[in-house]
Amino acid sequence: MYFLPIYILILGFTIVVDYFAGIYIAKSEGRKRKLWLICSLVANIGVLAFFKYYNFLNYNIASLLGDFGYKDPIPHLDILLPVGLSFHTFQAMSYTIEVYRGHQKPEKHFGIYALYVMFYPQLVAGPIERPQNILHQFYEKKYFDYDRVVSGLKLMLWGFIKKLVVADRLSIYVDAVYNNAQHHSGISMAIATIFFGFQIYCDFSGYSDIAIGAAKVMGYDLMTNFRRPMFISKSVGELWQRWHISLTTWFRDYLYFPLGGNRGGALKSTRNVLIVFALSGLWHGANWTFVIWGLLNGLLISVERLINPFLRKIHKLLGFTANFFRSIGVFVFVTLTAVWFRSLTVEQGWYITKSILTMKHGGIFKGEPPTNFAYYLFAVFFLVIVEHIQEYYPNFKIMGNSNVVVRYTGYVLLLTILLMVGVFNGGQFIYFQF
Repeated sequence: MYFLPIYILILGFTIVVDYFAGIYIAKSEGRKRKLWLICSLVANIGVLAFFKYYNFLNYNIASLLGDFGYKDPIPHLDILLPVGLSFHTFQAMSYTIEVYRGHQKPEKHFGIYALYVMFYPQLVAGPIERPQNILHQFYEKKYFDYDRVVSGLKLMLWGFIKKLVVADRLSIYVDAVYNNAQHHSGISMAIATIFFGFQIYCDFSGYSDIAIGAAKVMGYDLMTNFRRPMFISKSVGELWQRWHISLTTWFRDYLYFPLGGNRGGALKSTRNVLIVFALSGLWHGANWTFVIWGLLNGLLISVERLINPFLRKIHKLLGFTANFFRSIGVFVFVTLTAVWFRSLTVEQGWYITKSILTMKHGGIFKGEPPTNFAYYLFAVFFLVIVEHIQEYYPNFKIMGNSNVVVRYTGYVLLLTILLMVGVFNGGQFIYFQF
C-alpha cells in the first residue's frame, strides 16, 4: 500500500478466495474437493503470473513470433510488482493444499485466516509459514515474558547487524564491480561474487532474524529460515537444507514429492530436481538469469548424488580434514552460480563467469580505498567466526554470564555501530523484489 494503496485489493481478493475454498474443500467430496483446490491455485498463481511474469512471457513470445515474421499483438504493461507477492502467495497456497490433504482443518474465523496471510513480521519476505505452525498460535492468550522479549530483541539486533553492518557495506563493492564489469579483472569479479554470496545471505537471513525476533517479542514462534549455511555445509544438498528453509521445504513437499521425489531411479530423480530448481529460480525473478541459476544448483545436487560413493571414500582417506575441504568446495561452486543471480542479463552472467574462470586481466580494486576493503574482509571474517561459534558451541555466550553493566555496555556499543555504519546508509532488502 505504501507504493500503491489499491494493491491491498490483491491481498483482499486472494484471502477471500482461499478462505471460502478451504471451507468448501473440507465440506466437499471427490472431484468437487479437487475443483475447489484448483480454483484456489488458479486464483493465486494467476495473480502472481500477471503481476510478476506478464511482461517476461510477453517479451519471450514476441521474440519467438518475431523470428517467424509476426509482430506481437499483446501490449507491454508498466506493472509495479507488489512487495512480497511471491511470499504471501505461496503461504496462502500452502493453506488450501494442507486442507485438501487433510492435514489442516479449515479456518472458520475470517479475521484469523486473514491474519495468517497478513501477519506483518513475515508478510513481505517470509519465512513462508505453514498453517499447522501459526494458525493455532493466534488463538492462544499471550503474556509478557521477560526472557522471551529479550531473546527476540537480541535476535532482531543480530539481524540488523547482518543486514546493515555486513550486507549493505559489502554491496558497495559488489555494485561497483557488477555495474562496471568491463573495467575489472577476473580477480576483482571473483572477490565481488564472493562478497555477493555473503551479502545476499546476510541480507535475507538478517531479515528473517528480524521477522522471527519481532514475532517472538509478541509471543509468536515462526519457523527457522536459515541454519548458518556459509562455510558450515559439507554438501550442496546440506546447504539447501540450511538456506531459505521455508521455501526449500515448500518446493519439496508440494512439488518434488508429488513429481515422484527420489523414486523411479536416478534419471527421474535428476529430472525432478532440475524441474524444482528451475521453478525455484523463476520464483526469484522473471528473468532467464534466475532460471539458469536454479538449473545450475539443481545440476550440482544431481552430480553430487552421483559421485557420493567417491566422496565418501575421499572422506575416509582424509579424515576430519575432509569436512574443511568439502565446505570450501561447496562454497566455491555455489558462489560461482551466484553470478547468475546477481547479473541483470544472460550476456552479463556469461561475461562475468568467463572472466572469473579465465582470470581476465584488468584493475583489481577500481575506485576502492584499501581501508574500505579491509572493512569488507573484517566484516566477513567476523560473521564466519560468530556463526561457527553459534553452530558448534551453542551454549557459549559472549556476554551471557557478564554483569549487567558489561552486558548493556556491549549492547549500546552494538547499537552505536549500527547507527554509525548502517542505519543512515541502509538499503532496501534484496528479497523485497521477490
